[in-house]
Amino acid sequence: MNLSLYSAATGMEAQQLNLNTISNNLANVNTPGFKRSKIEFQDLLYQKPRTAGAEAGGGNVVPTGIEVGNGSRVASTCKVFTQGQLTQTGEKFDVAIQGDGFFEIQKPDGTLAYTRDGTFKVSPTGQITTNDGLPVLSGFQPVPAGTSEVTISDDGNVTYTGASGSQTFRLTLTRFANPSGLRSLGGNLYEETAASGTPETGSPGENGFGNTKQGYIETSNVNIVEEMVNLIVAQRAYEINSKSVQTSDEMLQNIAQMKR
Repeated sequence: MNLSLYSAATGMEAQQLNLNTISNNLANVNTPGFKRSKIEFQDLLYQKPRTAGAEAGGGNVVPTGIEVGNGSRVASTCKVFTQGQLTQTGEKFDVAIQGDGFFEIQKPDGTLAYTRDGTFKVSPTGQITTNDGLPVLSGFQPVPAGTSEVTISDDGNVTYTGASGSQTFRLTLTRFANPSGLRSLGGNLYEETAASGTPETGSPGENGFGNTKQGYIETSNVNIVEEMVNLIVAQRAYEINSKSVQTSDEMLQNIAQMKR
């Protein structure tokens, strides 16, 4: 059996998924709070017609063996939670996190999700929401009617000021031991999993939690130049694997024509 055909096929399949991952990164280069994904590969099981260290007779052992690989596979696609650049917008309800932490969001079914996207809006009832209308928790209180000024400090203290006076409270942030283990839900949301660990809540600027920056948004951490280089490498890897398939096919054709 010509294993090169199957090994090259696994390589092509792996590089196709690599290309899909890179394309998704590039597509979200302008998505607030987006974290790029990276793909990791592993080699497949090996066939071992001759094992290193096997008995060779007379008390001798085989110094080296024979191992034939069966290709590669994708081991994981994980999020890279490095800090994105902060861009000033001037909007009073745009809040970026500089450092570690997530905002807590309530999904329609009542369960919790988490986001780094701080482009918040105000509902008709004064509730702070995401762009999709999902309530933002994290200690946010409804904006009273007649509020003329909203101030959010770096340590998460929020002050609503209006004709009837001022109201002050403090935000909270959530973090995970392994944020790469979070499940991506789309809509800039993540969900807790067994791999991410349980959520830990704290105040901005304390115990390693990040600071809150009013009037800023965190842009995607996708580096366009790096992704374009990765795209070229993935394309060349796909091409060379397809060349292996072509070469294997030509060898089999030569074998089939030997009788002639």
